[in-house]
Amino acid sequence: MSNRRPAEPPYSGRATGAVPRSPAERLEPTRPAARVRRRRYARTPGASRGLFRVVSGLFTVLLVCMALAGAAALVLQSWMNAPGPLKAAKTIVIPRGEGTPEIAARLEREGVISNQWLFTAGYRLTRIAGWTDGGRAVSLKAGDYQIPQAASARQVIDILVDGRTISYRVTVPEGYTSYQIVERLKGDPNLSGEISEVPDEGTLLPETFVVQRGTSRQSIIDSMRAEAGKLAEKMWAQRQKDLPVSTWKEAVVLASIVEKETGRNDERERVAGVFVNRLRKNMRLDSDPTIRYGIDPGKTPWGKPILMSEKTQKTAHNTYQINGLPPTPICNPGKAAIEAVLNPASTKDLYFVADGKGGHVFAETLKDHNVNVQKYRAFERERDKEKADREKAKAAATVAPAAPPEKNAPAPPEKSKGAVANEGPWSSTTEPAKAKR
Repeated sequence: MSNRRPAEPPYSGRATGAVPRSPAERLEPTRPAARVRRRRYARTPGASRGLFRVVSGLFTVLLVCMALAGAAALVLQSWMNAPGPLKAAKTIVIPRGEGTPEIAARLEREGVISNQWLFTAGYRLTRIAGWTDGGRAVSLKAGDYQIPQAASARQVIDILVDGRTISYRVTVPEGYTSYQIVERLKGDPNLSGEISEVPDEGTLLPETFVVQRGTSRQSIIDSMRAEAGKLAEKMWAQRQKDLPVSTWKEAVVLASIVEKETGRNDERERVAGVFVNRLRKNMRLDSDPTIRYGIDPGKTPWGKPILMSEKTQKTAHNTYQINGLPPTPICNPGKAAIEAVLNPASTKDLYFVADGKGGHVFAETLKDHNVNVQKYRAFERERDKEKADREKAKAAATVAPAAPPEKNAPAPPEKSKGAVANEGPWSSTTEPAKAKR
């Protein structure tokens, strides 16, 4: 009995290591142990309700803020689109370097907007909208602006953001000397800066420029010089090939003379043809404007009459005293005068003289020219006579003031109801001989 094994516990077949209850169970494969289920702990009902309340409160605050922001945006948009306080159109100057607060304060001070703070807020919203709309840069630009009457804040922002500034026209007339052009630009209050030096005569192309206030004076000079260079490259290649001018500078010299001789579009080519014919025949040009420029280059008083002593005065530019072309242009000619020189009229004319009506009379021979000169002098005499007669009539029509009435003198009789106005000795049409002196 002592060698007998103790009885084994029955085999459950549920877990590895269990003792089999019979030889059949011993042959069965081992089964895995059963998975231990973890214990789930129930959440506290109070904690769930607290978290819900926090989230709900946050959403409520967010909704309230969104509602307030939406209402504020509606009020701001309404103010931005409402008519502004400006009673009439006005020019506003926004200086360079001013920020948004300074610009808004200026606009309120000038009466363009009613509230600078609302304007600033509206501008900020506009910038945000620009960023969200493709990253468009939005900024208030300096310059001169014409603000229309009752312009809304939205319109003002659009005008300043788009840079719709007022443009100014700067006109440099044809026929000005370089010195006169510089002085004209110096006197324009819409321009700024200094001009480094007076350019060489004939190197500037007169033009009308559309600029903004504050444009540099030197930049306009540079533009005229650049345009003259472009014109030279374009027009020199299109000239007549048999001209008696061999360089662009010579063409400009002759064009400057044509510019001062006539301002009429219908006779520039013919005037140019006269000078071209004279150069071909080695005749002196005999141009009056060259006399005036030779006496006072640059500062030339063009309207001053020319004296005979000045005509015989020999200067580098006086074409009555020198052969060929002057050494420099006598002004800055326009495009039309240069075109006339490069493509002059094909005539045999060698002379021309003023006709007294703003134009000229042309002649091929000196004999015919002298006849035209006599006609012009007769016209001048008649014109001077008519002018003297008008001055004499004007002086005769001037009535001397009547002497003051004597003390205790009887008053003039009252005019009857049937009297004609301005009639009798007290009329304003009294003859000068009858007037009291």
